[in-house]
Amino acid sequence: MARLKRLKKIRLHREGNTILWNSLIALLVTNGALYFLLKDSNLWPFYIYAAITVSLFAIAVNFFRCPIRLFPGDTENVVVASADGKIVVIEEVDENEYFHDRRLMISIFMSITNVHANWFPVDGFVKKVVHHKGNFHKAWLPKASTENERSTVVIETPAGQEILVRQVAGAVARRIVTYARPDDACYIDEHMGFIKFGSRVDVYLPLNSEVLVEMGQATVGNQTVLARLNPEAANA
Repeated sequence: MARLKRLKKIRLHREGNTILWNSLIALLVTNGALYFLLKDSNLWPFYIYAAITVSLFAIAVNFFRCPIRLFPGDTENVVVASADGKIVVIEEVDENEYFHDRRLMISIFMSITNVHANWFPVDGFVKKVVHHKGNFHKAWLPKASTENERSTVVIETPAGQEILVRQVAGAVARRIVTYARPDDACYIDEHMGFIKFGSRVDVYLPLNSEVLVEMGQATVGNQTVLARLNPEAANA
């Protein structure tokens, strides 16, 4: 498959536009009103309120940041991290939604301080996209992968191997955005979606994949290589 490198100059993710603009307007209005109310008396309440609201706005801006990233190497048979975060699961599991067999599962937990854009982990074609309503357990719990609100994306690589990626909502996250659509071509470097306010991403790989990360390791979305697929297995 011909691979197109497309540099998307996004400094703040578009998913944050409405929230950030509304928050900025509310910050300016409330701080302005409080200042004019107190300007002829004690301004300390205004200073305290301004410090708190500006700090909260800075946290929101930080959450919706969207670094410009391009994977530096060859993407053939490579599986990259779909998200910034920390590796919390590397194990063989029964995947019963699509494959109905044993798969190698690698999970990345995103804290509220991480970038929350999600990247495609492999080049290929999107075969299936399904959104499931569910609970909001803490994202690092094993049951979160199958019981929480989640979106499943199945990708077939150019070599014919199928990879399943699952965006999982957490106890705080209440909205999963998935840009992937069935029959679309997809590429490493492109955004697969976005999860608001803390969650995890699970990747299900063939059992013979070579794992290149360790438990507890920090990941950088679209940069950290999680695993390499076995090309001989694909040809077979």
